[in-house]
Amino acid sequence: GGQGAPLVSKLDICLLSHPDLYRCVQNIGGIGNVTYLPPLTDASQLGQGVKGWDTGPGNVLIDLAVAHYSQGDLTYDADGAWAAQGTICQPLIEAWLQHPFFDEPPPKSTGRELFSPAYLQTCLQTAAPHSLSPADMIATLTDFTAASIAFNYHQFLPQTPDQVVLCGGGSRNRYLRQCLQQRLGNSAVLTTDDLGLSSDAKEAIAFAVLAYWRQHKIPGNVPTVTGAKGPVLLGELHFV
Repeated sequence: GGQGAPLVSKLDICLLSHPDLYRCVQNIGGIGNVTYLPPLTDASQLGQGVKGWDTGPGNVLIDLAVAHYSQGDLTYDADGAWAAQGTICQPLIEAWLQHPFFDEPPPKSTGRELFSPAYLQTCLQTAAPHSLSPADMIATLTDFTAASIAFNYHQFLPQTPDQVVLCGGGSRNRYLRQCLQQRLGNSAVLTTDDLGLSSDAKEAIAFAVLAYWRQHKIPGNVPTVTGAKGPVLLGELHFV
């Protein structure tokens, strides 16, 4: 009965909760999603106060724009180097944030059915009067991801997190991290690597643990995150 994402919030609770700090684990893959972790001091509190949802675009629009402007020679902006050469157009970001998805309260999930090549074309059309260079457009789309994350936090979190812990491919984009830090103010922006959990391996670890939980009949979801009716086993076992 709940949303289809985020899927790994229970793993985030188990591996990345802190006894004193409020943390957001922000995945930036094609789509962005967050798990909000209040301090956890006892296993009996597991899941209490935890929230999570899809925040909107992660890398998807940046990657599509890079492919568009490079005629397919490039598929992503390595380290944000192309964006770093541009100038952000703030009025465009404010216009793009008017999309109803961002105001929709959690639980919520999205994907490339919304933030799609057609969506990028709409962004390019709204940007046309501003006469942006490719670097300006990529910088603006990169900051749009950061702005959408910050907007979600300000709208839907009970309090500002002490730390925002990044994972996913977007955690490798230095320019995106800088944009996010500027928009989040006093929240320290880290990566899971800083906490001893490889961001490259995190998703593989998560699904290995989900499979283990399923095998041992341990529910893998967090109902407060997806809006499910209750704890459920995730996945199915097929023995050959």
